[in-house]
Amino acid sequence: MLEHDSRHFSIAGNPTSREDLGDYLLQAAHAAPSRAAIPAVIAPIDSQEVWAAGVTYFRSRTARMEESKSSGGGDFYDRVYSAERPELFFKATPSRVAGPGAKVRIRRDSNWNVPEPELTLLISPRGKILGYTIGNDMSSRDIEGENPLYLPQAKIYDGSCALGPAILVCSEPLAPSTEIKLQIRRGGVEAFCGTTTLASMKRDFKLLVEYLFRENSFPNGCFLMTGTGIVPPDSFTLDHGDEIRISIDGIGTLENAVE
Repeated sequence: MLEHDSRHFSIAGNPTSREDLGDYLLQAAHAAPSRAAIPAVIAPIDSQEVWAAGVTYFRSRTARMEESKSSGGGDFYDRVYSAERPELFFKATPSRVAGPGAKVRIRRDSNWNVPEPELTLLISPRGKILGYTIGNDMSSRDIEGENPLYLPQAKIYDGSCALGPAILVCSEPLAPSTEIKLQIRRGGVEAFCGTTTLASMKRDFKLLVEYLFRENSFPNGCFLMTGTGIVPPDSFTLDHGDEIRISIDGIGTLENAVE
């Protein structure tokens, strides 16, 4: 489904891996009849892998150092924050990704879990940034904090990722003032709320993409979560039934409940 000039159009297939995505969608909008009804929204992913960048905000650096200080891993995060090479890790296959309104999950063997609201890049097979969406990088802080080598278990599991509600396709980079907001509601009452902007991010998007594509090929393109600048206090952990709302200027709001 394509939205353009406040109208909606049906698009055949999933063109998200096209190098000419912007031009293709404009042509499709001019050729297809608009629709009055909007179908149910699903995660805007086809066959792409989802990857993630870590410690790209100072707030994330501080949180990672605090959670891992007893394991001796705190220094790792301080060093990667200032290093030229970024932290990049695999996050999800399409089957593990929840769409808008779907449930995300917390691990049964974890007692300290948080959502991580992240601007997420849609990248073409040739490494071109095609657009932007909202990502939720669900994380088990106690597992990662116990030992940094446990990061895959803290990050990669069924329902550990959400994307949506749409992809903003544009050729210009988002403004540094672009705001990211996280709200968590529990029993209808706000349990946590935080905001940040892209101006607080240390890493350059193009540099992150360049490192991701070093010695890696993505025939269908990929998504890259760019890190979080919002981390709830150490006393907070998600609970079943919590409602997570992540909003980014110009893209919309991604809402998911915790299963």
